Amino acid sequence: MGSDIEGAIEVRGPDGRWAVRDWLPECAAVRDRDAREILWGYGGGLQVDRPLFDARGVPEGASEDIPDDEINHSHSYATWAEVAAVDWDAPLNDRADGNHLAVWVPGPDGKLVFDHVRWSPIEVLDASEELFGEDLWPWEWPPGGEVPWEGAVYRPVLYTPRMFVPPDGDRWGPVWAVMGDLAAVHGDGNVRLVVWFG
Repeated sequence: MGSDIEGAIEVRGPDGRWAVRDWLPECAAVRDRDAREILWGYGGGLQVDRPLFDARGVPEGASEDIPDDEINHSHSYATWAEVAAVDWDAPLNDRADGNHLAVWVPGPDGKLVFDHVRWSPIEVLDASEELFGEDLWPWEWPPGGEVPWEGAVYRPVLYTPRMFVPPDGDRWGPVWAVMGDLAAVHGDGNVRLVVWFG
């Protein structure tokens, strides 16, 4: 696939054996360190405390099509039942990140809407020191603390799955849709996504 993440969607048949039904589409198999950390706890710089499906290894009974060698490693998996139960807005950290900030921009109605997460610009950190009267990490900012800069508002960020792998997003949304369709036929516990890194 030419990427550092690969995977397959497996279905368990009536005989109890798992078989690959579909490979991870290119839209999800891109170099997206944040998504792979949020989902699988592998790599990245967000330092997520609770990835959704943390490094579980190769699942029991995996089909022979799932590679497990020095090149294809660090497996994890999730059944559709687990994906369907995800709270997409639940925090994945115990406190706000110290190095990244949430960027909020005016929406069509003028109200601020979440846009993305980015590394904390030094200009915003300098402005926060002036605004709050001391040099603080973003997680130390006072409750409701925010810094306006260049038409956006910067706020401390507690990561949620929706920020990086929304259920209807362009990259992982198609994966969740395929799994959901297969689960409607085979049952929630009989469809799983297996991923590995290389």
